[in-house]
Amino acid sequence: MEIKRSGSQPSGRGPAEWFTGVVQVDPLFTAPEPARVAGASVTFEPGARTAWHTHPLGQTLIVTAGCGLAQREGGPIEEIRLGDVVWFAPGEKHWHGATATTMMTHIAIQERLDGKAVEWLEHVTDEHYRREN
Repeated sequence: MEIKRSGSQPSGRGPAEWFTGVVQVDPLFTAPEPARVAGASVTFEPGARTAWHTHPLGQTLIVTAGCGLAQREGGPIEEIRLGDVVWFAPGEKHWHGATATTMMTHIAIQERLDGKAVEWLEHVTDEHYRREN
């Protein structure tokens, strides 16, 4: 058994290569091999969002505070709220973040395949983001 004590892992700012706006990433866990799952709590300030990205084995988001947005490529921008659970299928291109006026926090859970959990793509443009906001 391993217990990760609250506050024992440093928080970090989401890098500009992968995020637009102010994003705080708090690592929660990375399971040791042979397991391949990892999770983080991610807080997006209003207007902040991820770049488009994919996960080789999919991703689950659990919204723990606020109100946000999520979109898969080709689909509508969807509002996500406290208590919602979002699943993105393996390889599904998507993005997620806060609304223009409200922060949002979610727990992100994904698995590594051959050591890689995410492939980052292009940024979501301000024009695209504002389409539904």
